[in-house]
Amino acid sequence: MPRHNSVIALISILALAPAGVYAQQQAAKDYPSKPIRVVVPYAPGGPMDFIGRVLGNRMAPTLHQNLVIDNRPGAGGAIGTAAVAKAPPDGYTILLTSSSHSSLPVVLKSVPYDAVKDFTPITLVANSVGFILVAHPSVPARSVKELVALAKAQPGKLTYASAGVGNVMHLAAESFNLTAGTRISHIPYKGVGQAIGDLLGGRVDVSFVPGTAGLPHIQSGKLRALGLAAPARWSLLPDVPTISEAGVKGYKYAPFYGLWFPAGAPQEYVARIRGEVVKALADPEVARAFAEQGFVTVGSTPAEFTKAILDELEFNRTLVAKIGLTPE
Repeated sequence: MPRHNSVIALISILALAPAGVYAQQQAAKDYPSKPIRVVVPYAPGGPMDFIGRVLGNRMAPTLHQNLVIDNRPGAGGAIGTAAVAKAPPDGYTILLTSSSHSSLPVVLKSVPYDAVKDFTPITLVANSVGFILVAHPSVPARSVKELVALAKAQPGKLTYASAGVGNVMHLAAESFNLTAGTRISHIPYKGVGQAIGDLLGGRVDVSFVPGTAGLPHIQSGKLRALGLAAPARWSLLPDVPTISEAGVKGYKYAPFYGLWFPAGAPQEYVARIRGEVVKALADPEVARAFAEQGFVTVGSTPAEFTKAILDELEFNRTLVAKIGLTPE
């Protein structure tokens, strides 16, 4: 190419650069200009629906757009998650899911996406107050220490219920077994409802149940709360200690809930959505509603959220290897 043509080309590129930057800035300023689809990879009615609905109601007036929940259940959450991974990174599709995002790739032989590379973390919205370690009243243990002693005296005799192999209830219990040095036998079910049903019926001895699912049965006396899997106590069960403070030092298992864009979403959009989430979580009414459902509000930075995801993936890989769980 002749020298004068190269100079002309360079001048043209430099002339267009400010226009490109301005266009990006303007797009960020105008975002969002239409409703945002929030994909929940589970059936309607779960904790993610609650989080999405509360945040959506609080954020819509300042975003000037609605957040529309789109439930895409199936394959333990992999179907809806894959739909977000394949969506255009234009800021109008968001994934709202739990820390199962960091367990599915470990407990399944394969998932149709990369849990890290195919997504842009926005914020860790909330931590769960954690599972409650509960026992049927027929079990002669009134504390975590008594349960550990009982389990060690009769290895393999006591049983625990979970919502299925590889489910977070399963992983929480096996993490307890490893940390406490116990061998409580696993009885898997097809869902939380079935697991709790057999626990109430005394067909299994203990379980790690979600806070809000277990609370009514604890309050009615049908189940006995021994400890919380989270690192802090829950305001609705102030007298129930954490499992760590009750004797199994260092134990914790508390799911988190967060938001992701597909990989490649503009950082301006990430900052906008994260900022609106933080403002929503600062609302006392939102914080109260979250607490009543067993959530501790967070609103982390994207970098903090990324670290939480990577730490959880590593924790789950190590746990699955130690218990010899074969991915299905």
